[in-house]
Amino acid sequence: MSVSSPRAKHWTRAEYERLVDLGAFRPGERLELVGGALLVREPQGGPHATAVGLVEDALRAVFGAGWTVRGQFPIALDDDSEPEPDVAVVPGSRRDYVSGHPSRPVLIVEVADTTLAYDRRTKLPLYAKAGIVEVWIVDVNSETIESFRSPSEAGYAQRMSYGRDSSIRPAQLPTASIRIDDIFK
Repeated sequence: MSVSSPRAKHWTRAEYERLVDLGAFRPGERLELVGGALLVREPQGGPHATAVGLVEDALRAVFGAGWTVRGQFPIALDDDSEPEPDVAVVPGSRRDYVSGHPSRPVLIVEVADTTLAYDRRTKLPLYAKAGIVEVWIVDVNSETIESFRSPSEAGYAQRMSYGRDSSIRPAQLPTASIRIDDIFK
């Protein structure tokens, strides 16, 4: 007698988008597709939501025209993933993405208070494999920002950490500077 165990359904981005188009999910239901798994996103507390907003404000101020700072919207990362990072900076205007989600942000930011291990272990390798040039993990609890650059299939080759009383410069705009204290008011 053979024994089988249940297995999870692997979803593709095309299948997931079709379900969204068909209205298979409740309005406001917080879901994202990561590595073929359909995940329920955690509710946001005050410190997380505040940090997301402050990061968005800071990035809009330095990137300006020609760039869109997207807060918690889908990224068409690969055939099996459509994550919704806390913040993503993409070239162009919002109207450039009417017919499809952006696929190549120049910067992704994940804000972590309870999800730090998940962001490092699951999302960061996914972004590196997809070739996302720069990822920041904003650690609300330690009030630090980790910057990851130089992506490859094996992960990010460069990691820098920034704490209070310092500044961070986006790789895409090396002359622009964001004070870490402005994110953790």
